[in-house]
Amino acid sequence: MIEEQIKKANIEAMKNKDSVARAFYSVLMNKILLEKIARRESGKELVDADISNIIQKLIKELNDEKDNYQKVGNAEEVSKIERQIEIASAYLPKMLSKDEIKEIISGLADKSIPTVMKHFKANFNGQVDMRLVQEALKEMA
Repeated sequence: MIEEQIKKANIEAMKNKDSVARAFYSVLMNKILLEKIARRESGKELVDADISNIIQKLIKELNDEKDNYQKVGNAEEVSKIERQIEIASAYLPKMLSKDEIKEIISGLADKSIPTVMKHFKANFNGQVDMRLVQEALKEMA
C-alpha cells in the first residue's frame, strides 16, 4: 500500500535529516489522515487510488506555490518545491501521454466530450490529467 511506503520514506527522511523531504511527508501524511477521518464518518475505507488523488492535488498546490516563488525570484524555495514535486511524483502511477490519450479516444465509438471524459474518469482515474484529455479532444475535432 502506498501509505506504508510513505511512512517508511518519512522515517528514512528523518534518519537522513532531510528537511525538504520531511516537510513534504509531514504535509502529505496530514492530508491522508484528514481524509481518513472524513471517510471514517461515512464508513468508507481509504484506498491507494484515493491517496493518489491526494498526491495529485498536493502536486497542483506545490506547482502554484512554485509559480508564486518564481514571480518573486526566490530560487532557493523554487528548488525545494521542485524536489518535493519530484518526491511526490514517485508515488503516482505512470501518467498517460497525449498520444496515448488520442489513441484511446480514436478507439471510442462516441467521441462527444461528456462521454470521453466519463470514460477516462472511470477507466483511467489517477493515470491521466483531464486537461490533457480536453486538449487532445480539441486537437482531434
